[in-house]
Amino acid sequence: MTYSVSSPLLVIVGPTASGKSALALEVARRWTGTVINADSMQIYRDMPRLTARPTPEDEAQVPHALYGILDGAEVCSVGRWLDLARAAVEEVRTQGRLPILCGGTGLYLRAALEGLAAVPAVPDSARIEARRLLAEEGASALHARLRAVDPEMAARLRPSDGQRLARAYEVVMGTGRSLSDWWDEPVTTPPIPGKAGVILVDPPRDAVREACDARMEAMIAEGVLTEVAGFLERGLAPDLPLSRAVGLPELAAVLLGEMSLDQGLARAQAATRQYAKRQATWVRHQLSADLILSERVSAQLSESSRVLIDNFLEAFLLTRA
Repeated sequence: MTYSVSSPLLVIVGPTASGKSALALEVARRWTGTVINADSMQIYRDMPRLTARPTPEDEAQVPHALYGILDGAEVCSVGRWLDLARAAVEEVRTQGRLPILCGGTGLYLRAALEGLAAVPAVPDSARIEARRLLAEEGASALHARLRAVDPEMAARLRPSDGQRLARAYEVVMGTGRSLSDWWDEPVTTPPIPGKAGVILVDPPRDAVREACDARMEAMIAEGVLTEVAGFLERGLAPDLPLSRAVGLPELAAVLLGEMSLDQGLARAQAATRQYAKRQATWVRHQLSADLILSERVSAQLSESSRVLIDNFLEAFLLTRA
């Protein structure tokens, strides 16, 4: 099966450990697709286990794009990812394949579907001050400062998310308006062109929690601590995006002797569950899904889900060449 250069765009979203990557792989295999990364951590080469990147075996089954293409010392903004994703979608379409965006990074997904509004240039003084506060006082203190001047953005961001806190703080201090206000302005960078269909993988919460715990245990068994140690040895700045990888602080504490392996595992599992909950809340409220799959996807789809997805793709999404 081949598709036209104007073929629709399939978007598969869901919280971590929901099985969205397994679903994307299955759909790509059966419908001649290419899986394109929409996860802000999986775009980096470092720590493929901790970031749950597709395995070499997965990538050998169907083409994948934008996985492991950047070094951990780099910063990938939403705008940069959107440019990369747009080019990847165009390339996939010229190959006669179906582009399948897969990931759980909300800002990436919204940019792909809605485009980006322009935020004016921030004065250097505001940017330098935000970075100074982050370095000297830490992310939690910067979160408190942001809450005082921009409570809406503070409510959206984690107190530990230093880079995004600094960005929100520099924008409100440098422009006098909240970053959320600028996001509401008309878009200047358009979304990825083409008709989009969104499949939300939204299993029961208990199933996701159990999967989060099991996945972290499997990561430990597969040697993720060695992977984390290698990343820490690079001595990269703590405010880089990859330094915010879920589970990294807890596993780093184990390596530094600050907690036992059992303690670190339990806390990393808790952090993963909390992250999955935030993702699930975001996609339910911020994205309009065309199809909701209420089971966790593992190695194989159930027959009922396969029929549901096939009917959806045939009726709504696919444009044959």
